[in-house]
Amino acid sequence: MEKNKNIGIWIRVSTDMQVQGDSPEHHEERARMYAKAKGWNVVTVYRLDALSGKSIMDYTETKRMLKDIRDGLISGLIFSKLARLARNTKELLEFSEIFRNCDADLISLAESIDTSTPAGRLFYTIIAAMAQWEREEIAERVAASVPIRARLGKPLGGQATFGYKWDGKQLIVDETEAPIRKQVYEVFLQTKRKKATATALNERGYRTRNGSKFTDTTITRLLRDPTAKGIRRANYTKSLGERKNWIIKPQSEWVEIPCPAIISSDLWDECNTILDQQEKKRVPTGPKTVHLLAGYIYCECGAKMYVYTETPVYKCKQCKRKIDVADIDEIYHEQLRSFLLTDADITSIATASETILTEKETLYKSTLQEYNSLKKKISELVHLRINGELQKDDFAALYRPIEEQVRQFEKQLPELEAEIDFLKIQSLSTDTVIQEAKDLYNRWPELPFDEKRSIIETITEKITIHQDSIDISLSYLPAPILSTNDGKRQRNFMDS
Repeated sequence: MEKNKNIGIWIRVSTDMQVQGDSPEHHEERARMYAKAKGWNVVTVYRLDALSGKSIMDYTETKRMLKDIRDGLISGLIFSKLARLARNTKELLEFSEIFRNCDADLISLAESIDTSTPAGRLFYTIIAAMAQWEREEIAERVAASVPIRARLGKPLGGQATFGYKWDGKQLIVDETEAPIRKQVYEVFLQTKRKKATATALNERGYRTRNGSKFTDTTITRLLRDPTAKGIRRANYTKSLGERKNWIIKPQSEWVEIPCPAIISSDLWDECNTILDQQEKKRVPTGPKTVHLLAGYIYCECGAKMYVYTETPVYKCKQCKRKIDVADIDEIYHEQLRSFLLTDADITSIATASETILTEKETLYKSTLQEYNSLKKKISELVHLRINGELQKDDFAALYRPIEEQVRQFEKQLPELEAEIDFLKIQSLSTDTVIQEAKDLYNRWPELPFDEKRSIIETITEKITIHQDSIDISLSYLPAPILSTNDGKRQRNFMDS
């Protein structure tokens, strides 16, 4: 028995109030009694009240505990059971490795685990996996109940769509929002433009549920949502994980439930037919392209370079600079290899995308919170003025700067929402883009001309010919990549 061993006690509860016999105090007392029996010194207690065990690495108490382990302040940690330490297998195993490297022990009272022994480490790994399995089993049961709840017309969480509200478990028309929702369709039918519809609604003084101005993104979402014509769609999206990105499920899994209608089916169908036609609309066909990169080649002076004669050479009329068509085609092909295969790292792009999205969402939430706070201040000032507790001049001095900031926020909030929507949609397509890009270089020589040209039109912004180098700017890359290198790679090429 190792006497005078300094120990920490770990206590995590999922709620502030636990049933009798499973309270935080009970866990702590149990651990202290165990330490006393072993002759160990309890030097600190780590408390994580009302915090989830799904991921605990970023918690303040977790960081303090790990620092104490690394600094040698404690050489062991006692907790009541694995589920109280964490419920994520990866993090549990990370803890095990950190403690092992620091010659410290993990002691789980319920599972009788001591990671100082090989048998204890093996058993710890197995039990940790079981804890994760249990959590996933619960998640699967919850997921399996979603279609059933949807078919019964019960709410699945989240707010009702604009124009509706939940009354208990019943979706009903919101008499305040419904007229505005109806105008979305009526105005769009007149303007046939999403931005024009948003502008018209905003100019009439209408706002979204959170007080923000309407945007074309919001208009599109509302126009496409069939709830307004009496069909509520449920169980048609799926979360990708903790970052809360969403994807559309296969249509066979969708559940459609009748609900009160705000508009007629004919009006909804007419608006969506217009949207479909706009999305399918193509730019009028011009002269057939003969050369792959035609229209994308520029001279460094800014002029576009063309093939003027039967000789396959791009030429700048102003600078007389030229480059063979075959040469630039080959350079572009080689650029695909270095650009798409070397830098298109799925993991790093996904991580960077999630980081940027999280930052934008955090900014939006803080902006919205400040906006609501300012609106409350305005209400309070008006109340004071009406009651005669605030003089006219004092009211104006206090009101004007707040009102100005409110208007600025009203402009900024929808912009932030649009950025977030863009990032979410972009992140969903990143994996597909990268996977396709991986073998694009190898398949390039075999692709038909039209398919190559289509790819070039999709991913190419501009190719600039300099005296001794070429800049190729590709535009399809995810935002995290663009933020670091502007989507450009430079390839040296000497004119012949």
